[in-house]
Amino acid sequence: MAEFVMPTLGADMTVGTLLAWMKKPGDEVKRGEIIAEVDTDKGVIEVEVFNNGIIEKLLIEPGAEVPVGTVLAIIREPGAEVSSATTPSPAEALKPAAVVSPSQLESRVRISPAAKKLATELGVDISRVTGTGSGGRIQRVDIERAAAAKLTDDVVRDAAGERQARMRRTIAAAMARSKREIPHYYLSTTIDMSNAMAWLAEENLKRPVVDRLLYGVLLIKAVALALREVPELNAVWKDEKLNLCPEINVGVAISLRQGGLVAPALLGTDKQNLDELMKNFRDLVKRARAGSLRSSELSEPTITITSLGERGAESVFGIIYPPQVAIVGFGRPMEWPRTMDGQIVLRPAIKATLSADHRVSDGHRGSLFLTAIDRLLQEPGKL
Repeated sequence: MAEFVMPTLGADMTVGTLLAWMKKPGDEVKRGEIIAEVDTDKGVIEVEVFNNGIIEKLLIEPGAEVPVGTVLAIIREPGAEVSSATTPSPAEALKPAAVVSPSQLESRVRISPAAKKLATELGVDISRVTGTGSGGRIQRVDIERAAAAKLTDDVVRDAAGERQARMRRTIAAAMARSKREIPHYYLSTTIDMSNAMAWLAEENLKRPVVDRLLYGVLLIKAVALALREVPELNAVWKDEKLNLCPEINVGVAISLRQGGLVAPALLGTDKQNLDELMKNFRDLVKRARAGSLRSSELSEPTITITSLGERGAESVFGIIYPPQVAIVGFGRPMEWPRTMDGQIVLRPAIKATLSADHRVSDGHRGSLFLTAIDRLLQEPGKL
């Protein structure tokens, strides 16, 4: 038997509210399938199962606020006998699962549990709402739009402000713990982006507008490939032991429109080509801001990138996001003076920084990592 527990969706999460089960007892599940929806301060997260098997028993009812690590369900391994301790009685077997009735299944197709919960809170009649999701599914954004037409702006702002305040508090707590418990060291370098920008401009001329690449995708891929050369930075702490991660899952800090940020991962970053990364990055940003991330995207980042974009500061020194051991920062692109052939010229460049855990690596290894990023960006066509 395997236990399905409330996952840790980031170091700043301590509890989550179970919104809905997507499976019922007796259903077969495969690793990676969505089994539940959980509401957190970062939005509604689709939680995946990490074992193959059959749902033996659901232990928690939707609506319950559950601490991280709490067992939510029991999963029986394929071929294993049904446990007598959890075998339902004949009476229980005859009645439908209490947590997933046919009406709930029907409504789940038409409206997400998060949107339904929000509709109840705001007093929105869902029969009057037109869904903009896949297959006409009603999403939170549809409820919010309907509420805005029905309620005053102050009510809507208050509801959004409460979630934003909670997110700010949890982020602050996680970052305070990181600074208190992790011995950070910091490095910085300036990367000439002339080759990368020239290649990007030429490459994008060959593409339709919707398929054009952003320069940020080059940064993400360069970080992922550099981790192959300095693998100790691609690691997480677990049970006070350092675990080098076999997969490279680069988390990207995404600012949310209502305030706060999340840093979900692009899973298998180093194995994706630039087109795949661009497509998946756009999708990740869209879903993060719509509050529809998957649990693996929040629980499996192995390093994080924070980029200030074109209107940010010259450089950013991030705070490590536990249980990771490093965070990479990129400032805005600027014209920097360089000496070439005895003359001072202006070249497009960015400041790249590394904040890393001194228990895991040192300045020498960190410098090699930044140097690798620089070298990789000088040959963008090979990324």
